[in-house]
Amino acid sequence: MDGNENLVLREDDGPVRILRLNRPRVLNALNTAVMERLSTELLATAADEAIRVVVLTGNERAFAAGADIAEMQGKSAVDMLDSAQINAWEAIARFPKPLIGAVSGWALGGGLELALSCDLLVAAENARFGQPEINIGVMPGAGGTQRLARVVGKARAMELVLGGQPIDAATALSWGLVNRVVPVERCLADAVSWAKKLAAGPPVAQRLAKESVLFAFESPLESGLRHERRLFTELFATEDQKEGMEAFLQKRPPEFRGR
Repeated sequence: MDGNENLVLREDDGPVRILRLNRPRVLNALNTAVMERLSTELLATAADEAIRVVVLTGNERAFAAGADIAEMQGKSAVDMLDSAQINAWEAIARFPKPLIGAVSGWALGGGLELALSCDLLVAAENARFGQPEINIGVMPGAGGTQRLARVVGKARAMELVLGGQPIDAATALSWGLVNRVVPVERCLADAVSWAKKLAAGPPVAQRLAKESVLFAFESPLESGLRHERRLFTELFATEDQKEGMEAFLQKRPPEFRGR
């Protein structure tokens, strides 16, 4: 092992893998070691056919309270351009399987950007979301101006990015930033329950559907429609498509095998 394995804890529950950020003394601040470990775990999970859905979480106090400022403070512009974290963030963004975030407590700065990299978000009632980078003389640098604007719109993104003040879970739900809000003690369990339901679905179709939705954020409508149609057509080469339609006609539950 590389000595950093405890920074991200892994637990499997059937076809669901739970990855837990584990720097509780610093509210799960995202330093380079954490990001590299998380990207390593996700790369391994992407290749593991037994795991169909991932739940990413922290602890009740914090999902992740931002980047590790102590690590960043003395760096130059060139240092930041060459940062190993860039590759880590890209690996997370390219993760092909459904990724559910279970967010309790603080999700600030890089923590919110990490949450935005998830496909679905379950928020605890104590969750707080924000992009406070402006308060220390910088701005979001891992998707906080781009994914956030696409999710909540220009006006609300400007409010978070320029104002630097967090919003609560109820506001995040009303803005469309999270899918659901639950009591703190149920946050992880609800996310895992949701993950298990998704894990019963067809893995290849889920992967291509995720790819198609994400493509919508970076392409004109015409290109997106062509991309969608191509992926839709490709699914007719899978065994799961044959099983799904046959099961529907026979009025029985399908058994998807990811082929």
